[in-house]
Amino acid sequence: MIPREIIARRIAKEFKDGYLINLGIGLPTMAANYIPENTHVMLQSENGCVGLGSVPKKDEENKYIVDAGGKSVTITEYGAFFNSSISFAMMRGGHVDLTVLGAYQVDEEGDIANWSVPGKKLAGMGGAMDLLVGAKRVIVGMEHTNYGSPKLLKKCTMPITAANVVNRVITEMGVFDIKANGMELIEINTDFSLDDIRASTEAEFSVADNLKPMQI
Repeated sequence: MIPREIIARRIAKEFKDGYLINLGIGLPTMAANYIPENTHVMLQSENGCVGLGSVPKKDEENKYIVDAGGKSVTITEYGAFFNSSISFAMMRGGHVDLTVLGAYQVDEEGDIANWSVPGKKLAGMGGAMDLLVGAKRVIVGMEHTNYGSPKLLKKCTMPITAANVVNRVITEMGVFDIKANGMELIEINTDFSLDDIRASTEAEFSVADNLKPMQI
């Protein structure tokens, strides 16, 4: 499996029955294709819809049904559309059980940088800031490195979206929890060794006593 598929499959393992979940643009949206059987969740998009389904195939795309990133999505039979003020009230009001976002960088303290400066690929943070401070739980799903450069850092060097908010990071190499005393590796992809992970990670992290194989 390619790294993005590994990450998306593992993200979906975090979904609990009855959750209202927001999936950030890009990689996190892929998790909608791997929702565990008999797990009933509601997927929300900040542009004003709830009840999103799996990512559509090319010949099934509807240009009028899109997520916050403008990508085509499906809508379930119990889905609904509403204006952005209601959507942001859901996010800011603490009604989102879980948000999964991508990131450029995450550091040991749970700070996240997932937007860039004007003129770059993504010109603003959009609703990420609202989700990060409003959701009950925050997971980052991202590839472990960017062209070989670590993305798990001692301290973020890019503009911070929100500080001390990330609970868990899922990469193709493993799963990390961010706690008051630092970052801890709790699951490892057995295709990699601990030495591989340390070589690709700037942040300091401990290894859980009951380290488990990564659930994919």
